[in-house]
Amino acid sequence: MQFQIKKTILFSLAILSLSLFSCELSEIPDPNNPSLEVISADATVGEIQNLVDGIESWMRDRHATYFDGVGMIGREYYRFSNSDPRFTSDLLGKGSAVLDNNTFYTTNPFASRYRVVKNANILITAIENTSAPITPEQVSSTLGYAKTIKAHELLMVLNQQYNNGIRVDVADPDNLGAFLSYSESLNAIKALLDEGHSDLSKGGSDFLFELTSGYADPSVAGFMEFNRALAARVDAYREDWDGVLANLAESFFDMNGDFNTGVYNVFSTAGGDQLNGMWYPPNATGELRVAHPSYLADIRPGDTRTSKVRQRDETATLDDLSSDYDVNVYASNTSSIARIRNEELILLYAEARIQKDELNEAVTALNVIRNAYMLGDYTGAMSKGALLDELLYQRRYSLYGEGHRWIDMRRYGRLNELPIDRSGDDVWEQFPRPMTEDQG
Repeated sequence: MQFQIKKTILFSLAILSLSLFSCELSEIPDPNNPSLEVISADATVGEIQNLVDGIESWMRDRHATYFDGVGMIGREYYRFSNSDPRFTSDLLGKGSAVLDNNTFYTTNPFASRYRVVKNANILITAIENTSAPITPEQVSSTLGYAKTIKAHELLMVLNQQYNNGIRVDVADPDNLGAFLSYSESLNAIKALLDEGHSDLSKGGSDFLFELTSGYADPSVAGFMEFNRALAARVDAYREDWDGVLANLAESFFDMNGDFNTGVYNVFSTAGGDQLNGMWYPPNATGELRVAHPSYLADIRPGDTRTSKVRQRDETATLDDLSSDYDVNVYASNTSSIARIRNEELILLYAEARIQKDELNEAVTALNVIRNAYMLGDYTGAMSKGALLDELLYQRRYSLYGEGHRWIDMRRYGRLNELPIDRSGDDVWEQFPRPMTEDQG
């Protein structure tokens, strides 16, 4: 089914009937297809919880398709599929192939992210209009939650659309906002995060609703740290290095902390729930993900991040491409996928310090990463250029398979450094705007 940011996608509420956390559904007129008018006009506390459950569940939808798009173009891995040649033709620019503006790898992630945005907008309307016995603090924290989630989803759309820009204002399906430029989109996303942070700061201690186990700290204060972590990422893309450092100071950033502390999308085998679509069993055939050969070719001696790939019993080959190693980032089909975690924050700190010519501070942070993977302290040149090379190496291997390398190489003007696998292949700068958006 083709999706678009029109009424079809913006009124998609079927997920609201799912309870991601197996909580009890409130009595509403039609729990399998709740009325938008009923929820918007006077939602119960149970319906607000259902909205949040739906948001959290839909955030996982088409996540693997998004990762495959950015991961393939960024030459992190190959997505082999005997049933769909477009992974190895379109995404790698084989021959005369180009990215299609009306096929799954473009339209499905785009639609899923905007579906979450729409549900967040419905949550905002619902919390503002409800007559349920809730406090002003609970209203404020709910607004902060919704705006933060919207910003996260819009950034994922922008990561793929880049200079096409995106619509940020989609609250009214009959009066959609204009497409903003890349820089305008980033600024609008940052403003949304700042609005959310302001709301959260007035939101008391606990949310009105429950969050998933992907939030190690489900309190309002814990969510504020998530908001600021996202703001640090956005400010890095905006090249606001003081902003990066200021936001990190209010996030869960911890130079000496667990790299995996963060916020995650969670999965399970429970009925009606989703599995981690990024996992395939070892030595899979037909449908699989295998490491790009450059991953091990470029890794430094002794770097223990070789564990992020696993040798196959037999070489995987398709469409004149081959690899001896499976992607080994996720342990099982119920492994969580990070939205953002402390290891990225440490690297953002190092990046900001490099860009501010505070090189000793940057090296301190880079050494935390290096020593964790048995590389020892940095002994290279103390120059901005050399340290940016070091940073991009560490981001490549620390954040492998998490959707960052293509974006990193693009924002540093290095897409031409990504390997070309076959004569005539290409490295795309961005995905096309979905055809339905160009039409309206």
